[in-house]
Amino acid sequence: MHKWNHLNRLQLGKYAEYFVKMEFKLAGFDVYTSEVDDKGIDFIARKNENIYYDVQVKSIRGLNYIFLQKHKFDLRKNLLVAIVLFEEGKPPKMYLIPSLEWSNPNGLLVSHDYDGKKSKPEWGLNISKKNLDLLNKFKFNKIIETM
Repeated sequence: MHKWNHLNRLQLGKYAEYFVKMEFKLAGFDVYTSEVDDKGIDFIARKNENIYYDVQVKSIRGLNYIFLQKHKFDLRKNLLVAIVLFEEGKPPKMYLIPSLEWSNPNGLLVSHDYDGKKSKPEWGLNISKKNLDLLNKFKFNKIIETM
C-alpha cells in the first residue's frame, strides 16, 4: 500500500486533487470543480452561501520546492493552496495554506520576482527537513477547523 513511485506526475497530481476534494467534503464543504484550469484554480470549496474558497492543489514527492506563478495566484482572503506530500510507503500528508500567509515570507514561504530574468515571478514553498516545523502549522485538519 502507498506505493507512489509507479504513478507518473499527472497521475499523482490527479490523485492529490481528488484526495483533497474528498477531505473538503468530509469537512462539510460543497465542492465545485472547474471545467478548465486556466486560472490556477482546481476547485471551489463552499462552506455556505457567503463563504467560499478557491483552491489550488499541488502534489510533491518527498521534500522539495513547489512554486505558484504570481500572475495566477494573487494573494487574497479566499484563496488557498492544498499541498499533498507523497513519501513512498507512507500515506499522503495534507497541508492547507491560506494565500495571505505569503504576505510575510519566511524560510518556508518565499517570494521570487526574477527581475530581468526569463522566469516568471512566483510564490514558493521550500519544503525541507529544516522547514517541517513551519509546514506543520498548516496541517489540513488544523486549518480546516478554523474555517
